[in-house]
Amino acid sequence: MKKLKLTIAMSLFAVAVSGNLSAQDNNTDNHTITISIPEVALVDIEPAATKNITLGFSAPTEAGNAIIPSAANNTLWLNYSSIKSAAHPTRKVTVSLNKVIPGVDIYVTAASATGSGGGLQGNSAGLLTLNATDQTIISGIGSAYTGNGANNGHNLTYALAAGSGAIYDNLEATAVGSVTVTYTILDN
Repeated sequence: MKKLKLTIAMSLFAVAVSGNLSAQDNNTDNHTITISIPEVALVDIEPAATKNITLGFSAPTEAGNAIIPSAANNTLWLNYSSIKSAAHPTRKVTVSLNKVIPGVDIYVTAASATGSGGGLQGNSAGLLTLNATDQTIISGIGSAYTGNGANNGHNLTYALAAGSGAIYDNLEATAVGSVTVTYTILDN
């Protein structure tokens, strides 16, 4: 009988010990996920392979008339990606020329954003006459992306005009003259 009592007592002790070992789990548990979101400010002109365009003037066919600008060009698209910071809730895109061609006005218009983008895309400033000073062409960009490539983002339309009045006097014949147009995305 002593042996039976001892065996039962040992069995109960083993059950109690094994019950305590598995009692560490509850009906819920949790862990932490650390999330990192980078600040992003990227801009480009598409299509990248053909982003250099040619505009010019034709000679008039009748004496007394001014030179004739070529047709406007709307083959380029402004794309951007933006993740804003807490300190700067919006961004803008500026545009400028590296130099001005005397007697020539270069105009650019950015259309409203279209395509496959999302987020808070910016608003166009409308028609701008480009010069060597940064001008805001798109404002109010939040965390957004325009989509990549042609037919995404803001369609850009470039046009030329010969200066009127005394500015027309600044025109000089040149076979090829070029300017560089720079777009920059930055915090407001």
